[in-house]
Amino acid sequence: MSTNYAANTSVASQYPHELEQRPSAPASSVPGTLYRKGLLGLGMLSFLAATPSWASELPDFQSLVEQEGDAVVKIAVTGSRPANVQGMPNFDPDELPEYLRRFFEGAPGPAPQQRQPVGGFGSGFIVSEDGYVITNAHVVDGADSIVVSLENRRQYQAELVGADAASDIAVLKIDGDELPVVTVGDSDELDVGEWVLAIGSPFGFEHTATQGIVSAVARSLPNDTYVPFIQTDAAVNPGNSGGPLFNTDGEVVGVNSQIYSRSGGYQGLSFAIPINVAMSIADQIRDTGFATRGWLGVTIQDVDQALAESFGLVRPEGALVADIAPGSPASAAGVQRGDIILDFNGDDVEYSSTLPPLVGSVRPGTRVDMVVLRDGEKQTLPVTIEPLEQDLTQASVAPTTEQSQLLGMTVQPLTEQERDSLGVEAGVVVTEVESASAAGSAGIVPGDVIVSFDREVVESADALEALIDGVDGDTRVPVLVQRQGSPMFLALELPAENG
Repeated sequence: MSTNYAANTSVASQYPHELEQRPSAPASSVPGTLYRKGLLGLGMLSFLAATPSWASELPDFQSLVEQEGDAVVKIAVTGSRPANVQGMPNFDPDELPEYLRRFFEGAPGPAPQQRQPVGGFGSGFIVSEDGYVITNAHVVDGADSIVVSLENRRQYQAELVGADAASDIAVLKIDGDELPVVTVGDSDELDVGEWVLAIGSPFGFEHTATQGIVSAVARSLPNDTYVPFIQTDAAVNPGNSGGPLFNTDGEVVGVNSQIYSRSGGYQGLSFAIPINVAMSIADQIRDTGFATRGWLGVTIQDVDQALAESFGLVRPEGALVADIAPGSPASAAGVQRGDIILDFNGDDVEYSSTLPPLVGSVRPGTRVDMVVLRDGEKQTLPVTIEPLEQDLTQASVAPTTEQSQLLGMTVQPLTEQERDSLGVEAGVVVTEVESASAAGSAGIVPGDVIVSFDREVVESADALEALIDGVDGDTRVPVLVQRQGSPMFLALELPAENG
């Protein structure tokens, strides 16, 4: 104690003039420099008094955990997977190509179908007093046994009611009554910068709480078309999956689902399924045992600045329709290639990734209005949404002989067989592209099939040349190409001397 005091007095002695001032001393007797310092000090105190205290507005996470934590559960799953018997192949050598079979001559046959046990942990939360639990579908995928543990250490054998892989939501049922339940919030009300709290069982450690803020909303992730994820920086690790994400009002606003990481652990990018999406899917699973989502039947892409200019938009916005599935709701509603969807069911469509979750959230059989931009004019199209069906076909293009050179690219006609395999009625295939040409700058690559030019169908190379000649130079036009079975629009800028 004396050491600390001595240290303090030695520091103070370096500035004796500051310590010797007294409030009772008249202002005229105070040296000018010290008087100014006094005014500065008073000014700082006034500033601090007028400035809001951010610390006083920090959320009370302790009370939140105490009030809502009882309804958060740990999920332990056990299952099995095929196991290979050491020294025996797990495939049939007779199924190999002829030139490889000789390497397995005399080898035993396929290994017997033995299985080895596997297990893992996840999280979840109770949404009804009679024992319905929400978690991630990937947590219980392939599980033979599911055990749900509450904070009071009671354990229940759970039944899998149903799971939806597309949204990664699963519903479990445990036998109980008057169980603790979470308060479900409204994820549509979330804003970037809000405090959030995640509770779960990372690496099996029960009821672990981590805090952060909302980093982004409606985030689109690869291969997750129908979920507009909430991005946070709350620490989430393996075992947190399926656990709740709370706002500061103690309401569940999301289901922690996945992270982006190079190491396999938390690196500041966590993603949660909005609770509005999760509850919609969960309600369907509880009612029918499975979930359905709306299907529009369009292939869409983003609108960049170049495409926006080519379609007459002031700025990039909307979802550009590159193709329409035959017999789809979009086809029945009169949607056309080149339409830009700006509004769906009253919601703005800023990006192409905005549209699929909006469509998927509509119950099949529901009729909604869709606003599209066509030829520079907005049109409202009523469309009746149907259940989702997926039937994607990939096709390759075989070369033919007759070729034409246009805008730095070489094109040739398609045979009837190629048109059938690609699912197109017309078009020409690109065989070569000069990198510094107009075609190369637009992003056209060999193998692309040019289906339309400036929204006019391309029947042949001669037809394409005529369409090009009919457009003034120094102009951007939309070009629809079919690439590896998928249609997409590109903005092609014609040279100034064109036409």
